[in-house]
Amino acid sequence: MATSPDTQATAPRRELAAIMFSDIAGYTAIMGRDEQEGLEARAAHRELLRTILPGFNGRLLGDLGDGALSSFQSAIDAVNCARAFQAASANNPQVKIRVGIHVGDVLFSDNTVLGDGVNIASRIVALAPPGGICISERVYEEIRNQRGMAVRSLGQKNLKNVNRPIGVYVMSEGADAQAGSESSMPKSGRIARMAIAVAGVIAFAAIAYVVALRRSSQAPTVAASPSGKAQVIRSIAVLPLDNYSGDPNQEYFADGMTDELTSDLATISQLRVISRGSAMRFKGEHRPPTPEIARLLNVDAVVEGSVLRIGDKVRITAQLIDAPADKHLWAKSFERDSRDVLALQDELASAIAHEINVQLTPAEQARLTSTASVIPAAHDAYLKGRYFFSRPSDENLKKAVAQFEEAVKLDPTFAPAFSGLSDAYLWEGANEGFLTSSEAMLKARDTAVRAAQMDDTSAEAHTSLAVFRSFYEFDWRGGESEFRRAFALNPNYAFAHDQFGIRLAYQGRLDEAVAEGGRAAELDPLSPQILIDTTLALAWQDTYQAAMEQDDRVLDLDENFFFAPLQKGWINLEAGKISDAIPELQKANAMEAPSFVAAWLGYAYGASGDQVKARAMIEELNHKSVHGYVPPFNLAIVYLGMGERERALGYLERAYSAHSQWLCWLKMDRIFDPIRSEPRFIALLKKLNFDK
Repeated sequence: MATSPDTQATAPRRELAAIMFSDIAGYTAIMGRDEQEGLEARAAHRELLRTILPGFNGRLLGDLGDGALSSFQSAIDAVNCARAFQAASANNPQVKIRVGIHVGDVLFSDNTVLGDGVNIASRIVALAPPGGICISERVYEEIRNQRGMAVRSLGQKNLKNVNRPIGVYVMSEGADAQAGSESSMPKSGRIARMAIAVAGVIAFAAIAYVVALRRSSQAPTVAASPSGKAQVIRSIAVLPLDNYSGDPNQEYFADGMTDELTSDLATISQLRVISRGSAMRFKGEHRPPTPEIARLLNVDAVVEGSVLRIGDKVRITAQLIDAPADKHLWAKSFERDSRDVLALQDELASAIAHEINVQLTPAEQARLTSTASVIPAAHDAYLKGRYFFSRPSDENLKKAVAQFEEAVKLDPTFAPAFSGLSDAYLWEGANEGFLTSSEAMLKARDTAVRAAQMDDTSAEAHTSLAVFRSFYEFDWRGGESEFRRAFALNPNYAFAHDQFGIRLAYQGRLDEAVAEGGRAAELDPLSPQILIDTTLALAWQDTYQAAMEQDDRVLDLDENFFFAPLQKGWINLEAGKISDAIPELQKANAMEAPSFVAAWLGYAYGASGDQVKARAMIEELNHKSVHGYVPPFNLAIVYLGMGERERALGYLERAYSAHSQWLCWLKMDRIFDPIRSEPRFIALLKKLNFDK
């Protein structure tokens, strides 16, 4: 606990802060020899702090004997200040300062400052050598990618009154631990001279050092290319933000912050922003070097950083990196209450846009400055929903739906939660794993409409509505209008480009479909699903080899993704290679895939003449039914493979009544060629508006 001379008695308030604790090595011995000498040393210590702190947005919180407590907006500022502080006092080797730095929760109450940040910073300072700097693991994680920040690990340390071991590092540039030992502490005259010399040191050493460090953290975002020419940043990826909350269960929150920052940046028309799916592949300790990430994602820059949430406070520390050169360009911390976390994201996105000299349109500027507050619990549930939705098994879709429903229950005006709920219903309406297509349809429609009504500027909401109108209502014109609106709001929304590309392929607009699929893949180059979706148009253009090569890329990304062998089998079916299709479809069906995979395998068995195995797949479909309901489209294609055309037509008509999204395949898929001239099939195509 520290008493703050600069703080008036007010209601208690919490902050997330980088805390620097500094004290004088051997102070007790100094006071034992010469009390005046000790007082002068303490005064010089404090005066030096007061002079240097403003250059790093720091403030002096208070005194603890010979120690002083200071706070900063970011760990980078705190460490740079500590380095400047030690550099400024280096010319006076008779007095050595020790520094400890931690990032944590601080409570201001009744003119006192206390909390986790204060406690740990004041404990690790004792581990620093005279003239040295010790930092906690949290601080290390925030500065580790900064150039010139050499550190040495001291391992996990058990600190007094701290209930868990803390990782501690010492800055390698600190003075030799043996220098300035207690046996050679200064005399009074030397202490006085040190105090007088401080002004000169600051003028020529500290100030120059401060200026250099501040300039390095505010460098212009035009990087030098290998040719020596300026490189303008026009493409960017937000790498997964690290979870610094000390709780693994908060991973969803860090991932959600990554997702929302990506979404905010993606609304800027002058930027190409990589989608979260590709960027999230670099989550964890073993990610490749930044230049390799730049090559894989084809970007000029990356944003990396951390999220720290304690109580109702959220802090994001972000830094901008010239990715090909792996060069730090800019860093800053942003802190808000949980209720204002969306505004925090917008503020960060605006700051990044400013740093890279991107000109925002008036509409973009308005979107990034008009964010409403959100009920924290509703936002939390929404982030959990998106976390599960990004891993779309039937079980995870159930969890996603439950979380989105909780979000809209807590905040009936929160448009993103309604959009997320619609997306989950739409996906499950295709899988029919725990909801039938008819059950999902009404839910998907209502939530998509509500999302768009609540926020007409949401690209996600208009995309949800576009997908619903296209794949459920077969309103091709209305769906396209919604897609175009989504692109105007967010030209970097890869999911929208992907879904529009599929829709164009269903209509037979294949060249346009290939272009949209290419745009989606450019924005999300490591997404297996997007690469899979682009094979539709390629196969229907009869470019089977190109489709197969695209599918091979998916296998390289995720060999456990059932869609990769499924699509390979389907491409062979389109090419008329039934015997080649069967092994791939068998492989996909063995991977705990949705029931429609068994249906395609049943078709292949029937088309190959194996009626016994085809009927066995019908039994498997019965076994996988939802409440005793087997999706009629699945039965239709199995019977079509078996040559039972009338029965297949009957089930296709039932599929129309059941609102199956799979009917979108009827115009282009070659498996339906044997029944294209049938009046019932022609009538069905008209109902699907394929004649318009």
